[in-house]
Amino acid sequence: MRRRLHTGFAWLATLLFCLPIYLALVNAFKDQRQILANPAAPPAPFTLGNLTRALHRPDLLVQAGLINSVVVTAASVLILVPLSSALSFYLSERTPRVKAALLAMFALGLMVPPQVVLLPIVGLLQTVGLQHTYTGLILANVGGGYLSFAVFVYVGFLRGVPREVIEAARVDGAGDLRVWWQVVFPMVRPATATVAIFLGLWVWNDFLNPLFILGPLKGQTITTGVYLSVGTYSTDYGQLFGIMFLAAIIPVIGYLVSQREFIHGLMSGASK
Repeated sequence: MRRRLHTGFAWLATLLFCLPIYLALVNAFKDQRQILANPAAPPAPFTLGNLTRALHRPDLLVQAGLINSVVVTAASVLILVPLSSALSFYLSERTPRVKAALLAMFALGLMVPPQVVLLPIVGLLQTVGLQHTYTGLILANVGGGYLSFAVFVYVGFLRGVPREVIEAARVDGAGDLRVWWQVVFPMVRPATATVAIFLGLWVWNDFLNPLFILGPLKGQTITTGVYLSVGTYSTDYGQLFGIMFLAAIIPVIGYLVSQREFIHGLMSGASK
């Protein structure tokens, strides 16, 4: 009886999780009349008009938003991955007391809500002249809780790297930088895939940082573009769901490409 109850709760949680995905998917291929009549019904007839109208907007909201999101996400991840990996290797070489103190400092980045430090970050960027710039947005991503999360993931994986391999590389004359780049970094490839996927999704889906740092006059990422597509007095829900569908294509493709390493990373972390 208890097993059936647990199974029932698991199915209910799964359905609740999948319901928003189902609604966004089916409504992307229905016209406004069908959406207002029954949002949960499948598209009948099936239409691609929402995607076409979203791609042919005069302001090029989808195209500009996707390009901006790709640039910001790629730049943020390409900086965060090697930086957090190198920091984690540095921490693993410290004494236990120093390592614990530094990890406690990084833990603060996970404990403080991003909304609390958003306004100070905006003020700091304005002071140094990086407000309303993509450089400022990327630096805000690098310096936030994303770095702390990546460091903790890498530190956990580095516990499984044999010390004999690192010591052998040092005996051969390799310095710390070469040991990290040629020995340690390739051995934590599953952790790199895990960190890249999580950080990529978080940066891609971020709304507050692009909204406050870039501002509507500079441009927008695809998430703020979805927000701008909502009308003040009326909303074209068909086009809105079409934009949401187009915004989700790139993250899904990225996950499908790297899912093997991602799953390997999860299984490796579970076995430690």
